[in-house]
Amino acid sequence: MKRIIVGISGATGAIYGIRLLEVLSKSNVETHLIITEAAERTIRMETDWSIEKVKSLAKVVYDIKDVGADIASGSFHTDGMVVMPCSIKSLSAIANSFNVNLLIRAADVTIKERRKLVLAVRETPLHKGHLNLMMNLADLGVIILPPIPAFYFHPKTMDDLINHTVGKVLDLFHIEHDLFARWGSAGIKKTLRKKGLNH
Repeated sequence: MKRIIVGISGATGAIYGIRLLEVLSKSNVETHLIITEAAERTIRMETDWSIEKVKSLAKVVYDIKDVGADIASGSFHTDGMVVMPCSIKSLSAIANSFNVNLLIRAADVTIKERRKLVLAVRETPLHKGHLNLMMNLADLGVIILPPIPAFYFHPKTMDDLINHTVGKVLDLFHIEHDLFARWGSAGIKKTLRKKGLNH
């Protein structure tokens, strides 16, 4: 059984983290959830989800201030961590090992233990300071995965776009899903043929 830490920080796009939890709640993945205080406000503002309902999707939920939690120790084994969405504030704290709360500490532990850390950084436009932070983290093996949708599969709804990004995260952890049509799939090939682009 896989064990994955899911962090939701205060950037816009809380639905990405919620959708990830929804999908994982129907799998055999054990999810460990941390929601920042800013993320709680964003969830209330951007979605119809209650904080309690979001938390109910996870196997284990932690208080953001509990820096003595299991996931704050490298001896507690996980398969990695996702921060989705990841605010610039959280990105900066992670890049500088500024372990001010459990989300940042868990991310720092994930890096030091050489486990997979995926950050769905949600900001635009980006200035050089943002990019430098991402470069520094990439040098440490962190995967930067901004929620940038693809359009080759002809998304019809907002859910299609959200599912594509969530699916990309699941791919990185080798978790099977059918959230979007893959390049080379029958559906994509049919679309290409209709448009005369199959050569």
